[in-house]
Amino acid sequence: MTEGPQQQAQVDPLAAVRAPGDPPWDVYLTGTVFLDIIFTGLDSAPVRGTESWARGMGSSPGGVANMATALARLGLRTSLAAAFGDDHYGEYCWDALEQGEGIDLSQSRTVPGWHSPVTVSMAYEGERTMVSHGHEPPPEETAPDCPPHARAAVASLVPGERAPWIAQAAAKGTRIFADVGWDDTGAWDLAGLADLEHCEAFLPNAAEAMRYTGADCPRAAARALTAYVPVAVVTLGAEGAYAVDRRTGETAEVPAIAVEALDPTGAGDVFVAGFVTGTLAGWPLADRLAFAGLTAALSVQEFGGSLSAPGWSEIAAWWEKVRSVDGQEPAALRRYAFLSGLLPRGAVRPWPRRRAVPTIGFGRSA
Repeated sequence: MTEGPQQQAQVDPLAAVRAPGDPPWDVYLTGTVFLDIIFTGLDSAPVRGTESWARGMGSSPGGVANMATALARLGLRTSLAAAFGDDHYGEYCWDALEQGEGIDLSQSRTVPGWHSPVTVSMAYEGERTMVSHGHEPPPEETAPDCPPHARAAVASLVPGERAPWIAQAAAKGTRIFADVGWDDTGAWDLAGLADLEHCEAFLPNAAEAMRYTGADCPRAAARALTAYVPVAVVTLGAEGAYAVDRRTGETAEVPAIAVEALDPTGAGDVFVAGFVTGTLAGWPLADRLAFAGLTAALSVQEFGGSLSAPGWSEIAAWWEKVRSVDGQEPAALRRYAFLSGLLPRGAVRPWPRRRAVPTIGFGRSA
């Protein structure tokens, strides 16, 4: 059984900035929830015409649920609007998110007769292969209070398309953080990302940033993107991440944390969640970038998307562990010293820690 909000160490990263009259939600999300079925312990990629046996298998909500779970486990009050099938998969995902993670689903709905989208993910050699199945999503239903008032929202921009809720949320004062997927059209035209005008921050990876800007390096691409959005964050893979804040003139670059990567599923979502958390808490740009990179690094040591998102217990255990190792570079330790004032007091579990992975079909106490 996964570790729910009641079992995680309770940390409110926004405690210092909360005030009467604040929005009821810290972050709002909308999108498609998949049931992820994850096969682990494969020695290699499946070979055509043969049968492969996996040493482990689990299931969890995926898709937009990866981001929602990552935010909730970092202590942010998270509201998710999504459609759920009325099949067993949909019921399982709803229960795992609402009861297991404490995510608000009052803006979500169950759609009679709709088949829940499913993704099968096979993890091996630090990589993954996925196969998905789904039916045409049901049409959106008009909701006068959706999007709800929130401090922030996370949006995935689609080239050539506007999402009306983004402008509506921005008009209410919600701070929009955006990422983007690969442009299958090949246009790579920033003008096609029309909703970027409503965003506070844009977080593409290096390849996406360079294609959109035509820059010959990711750092130049980040600087070019600030002509369109106040804060540009470009992830650099094994090199870490680079960010520019046009409003303050700040730049920051933080190297990646070296870890054994078991499954990268959801790491990008966890990175964004960490950056959103630090931004809403008012941290300096370099601290936000370091925290985002740390949470992403912790997540790739676990299998699965939403299952792998770290909470404050994992972050505290990592910080305690690295400080106990002789020969650590002082500058590297200072980079994460801001964690000391945030982390839960008292004993923490040893790090790294492996979660048990749930399988559909067992009772709630399994």
